Amino acid sequence: MVKHSLSFLLLLCFLGSGLYSQELSPANGSVVVVQDEKIDQLTDQYRKMSLNNPEIDGYRVQIFFDSGSNSKNKAISAKGDFDLGNPEMKSYLSYKEPYYRVRVGNFRTLSEAVGFQKKISSSYPNSFAVKDKIVL
Repeated sequence: MVKHSLSFLLLLCFLGSGLYSQELSPANGSVVVVQDEKIDQLTDQYRKMSLNNPEIDGYRVQIFFDSGSNSKNKAISAKGDFDLGNPEMKSYLSYKEPYYRVRVGNFRTLSEAVGFQKKISSSYPNSFAVKDKIVL
């Protein structure tokens, strides 16, 4: 009796596993995503905000900063020299009192910025990676 019950139980498990595997087979089914309507609304709001403000958090490499009477001309010169040697990389000149600074690149991660900084360190030994708003 115990042997018959065990055999019946094994047969039931075997048949049951076959049915489940057919129902879960990707070739025989489809995926239905059930989500709240508010997720689509949030996604639309995010897209609109991204179009209005395309800047995101990222990193740049600062190659120059200085203050003083001739610092603006030095910054313009540093930016021009960098642009000549690296035409594929975007550079940015900014002024935040009392410093003029030149930052380069639009890097998503710190490791990308540090990698680029190491490539240019022979030409710009005082350069360093900084957190900044970047444009993709």
